[in-house]
Amino acid sequence: MNVELIEIRDFLADYPPFSLLDPAALDALPKQMAVRYQRRGSAFPPAGEGAALYVVRKGAIEQRNADGRLVDMLGEGDVFDALCLGTPPAGGAVAVEDTLLYLLPCPDLQALRREQPRLDEYFVRSAAEHLRHARHTLDRQAQQRPDLMAQPVSDFAQRTPVTASPELSIREASRLMTSERVSALMVVERDQLVGIVTDRDLRSRCLAGNVSPEEPVARIMTTGVASIGPENAASEALLTMTRRGIHHLPVVDAGGVRGLVSATDLMRWQSANAVHLAGQIRKCTSVAALAAVSGELPELQMRMYAGGANAAQVGQAISSVNDAITCRLIELAQQAMAPDLGPAPIPFAWAACGSQGRHEQTAHSDQDNALILHDDYRPPVHAAWFEALARIVNDGLDACGFRYCPGKVMAGTPDWRQASQAWVKTFEGWMRHTDNMGAMLAANFLDLRVVFGDATLLTPLHETVVRECARNEGFLARMAANALENRPPLGFFRNLLVADGGDHAHTFDIKRGGLIPIIDLARIHALSAGLAEIGTVARLRAAAGHATLSNEAAQELEEAFTFLGGLRQRHQAGQIRHGQPPDNFISPESLTALERTHLKAVFAVIGRLQDVLAQRYPNRTRE
Repeated sequence: MNVELIEIRDFLADYPPFSLLDPAALDALPKQMAVRYQRRGSAFPPAGEGAALYVVRKGAIEQRNADGRLVDMLGEGDVFDALCLGTPPAGGAVAVEDTLLYLLPCPDLQALRREQPRLDEYFVRSAAEHLRHARHTLDRQAQQRPDLMAQPVSDFAQRTPVTASPELSIREASRLMTSERVSALMVVERDQLVGIVTDRDLRSRCLAGNVSPEEPVARIMTTGVASIGPENAASEALLTMTRRGIHHLPVVDAGGVRGLVSATDLMRWQSANAVHLAGQIRKCTSVAALAAVSGELPELQMRMYAGGANAAQVGQAISSVNDAITCRLIELAQQAMAPDLGPAPIPFAWAACGSQGRHEQTAHSDQDNALILHDDYRPPVHAAWFEALARIVNDGLDACGFRYCPGKVMAGTPDWRQASQAWVKTFEGWMRHTDNMGAMLAANFLDLRVVFGDATLLTPLHETVVRECARNEGFLARMAANALENRPPLGFFRNLLVADGGDHAHTFDIKRGGLIPIIDLARIHALSAGLAEIGTVARLRAAAGHATLSNEAAQELEEAFTFLGGLRQRHQAGQIRHGQPPDNFISPESLTALERTHLKAVFAVIGRLQDVLAQRYPNRTRE
């Protein structure tokens, strides 16, 4: 095989469906393929060619629907098989860059499918099956990632080492440790570690030993210090500290001191789990203590990911911990209010909505909540008590890392603190006078879940929401219009600027451009079917087979939601590991070829089912 054919073979081997071929068939394939070149602006497929399957080697091709809307963008490695499958793009396609193509005539493809069962299976799979297969492939890859304690020590010693010379005075060393907020100071001379000083040394060897703080720190430092290389496993570091009865271990290589790892850090990684955190939360007696516990949530999320947990399991765990924090904040608030305001004057329910209500939170979430009060509520008598409760709890959640809602959907906002029947009337008002804002606010009621208090207070509102939405087509149309404002960003695959400038330039917001559209679709289909489920996957499964959502479409959306959740989970776990705040902005360069291929398939599913929704509500969704 000549060099050019080898290059084609190696390229095809990296992309489905040809990556499914056995080696012999893959070796023979390049000889059956032709090479074509299309200039920017020319129509695709090339004129004068017979029906064929095309593979993009370089360049880009846009496909549009009959209305001219962009529905797909083919880039390097993408396959265009519509002509062989009898489904040409309704709006045509055009090369938007100078493009190099490989083509395989449809008869040759059909012969190859007969000879290669795995290849044939690829073409007969449904979209849901393709996504499921992709998820399983990526899950198998994820299972190969090591346990956190098998990670190199360097992953746990990210901070720049805090060091001092042996001549530095004990007083100045103490000040340095205080300002840097460290409990151990490494003593370095000519780039070599010569000792270590800990808080315990300051107490026992300086204060208790009557050593002047003006003496050099070398006077009280521990010499002959054990150390570990940055490439050694974290479990080895923990074992070394355990055997020697020490709590700090310098990380050193031939170039000098690289960092410091503590037993507390490593033990925290081992013990971080939802049950452990919930137990700590119950013992907290202050907001500061709760904030300290909630600070472990990013570690919980990362550890669960490293252990193989999926996005749904992580969402359940983070939401459950937030529930526990919320409940404890309410208990502490009532204790603080009792001397001046007394106990709760009437029954109430604290309800969560948004991602917490759906049990889909991550460590990067804001708060969305409401207070539902008993119908005996009388503002002149009771308002001050519930206003104080809401303020304390909202402030406490913010201190615990669950930021104030940008849209002020919080119990501290008077409109989100009402009696049960008042809530029903408010919702009915939004239904009768439907506009964009009303539909957006009303959507929150579909996600409401009681976290603390009398759960029966939510029942009248929940029943009204489910009943009225199912029979109000105008309201559903307005909700659909809002939902269709978030479209998958196909330009992402050509490395276009899909986020605003600044820190997030050239990234894709996986929440807004991927997860939220599925959340909205699931909510609308559940509403139209009169279903009461809360949670995206639960709604999709309940709505499957109803008039507006086929079983196949529901499976496609569930697989897409799970796939996107997995990508976000990996992205955020990597940020947490490197000491960065987690976010939803993913760069194309961080994805593998397989992930990019299947992310495009996910976008295609979302876009197609959004189009179906737009066709169901054509008047409102085109406004």
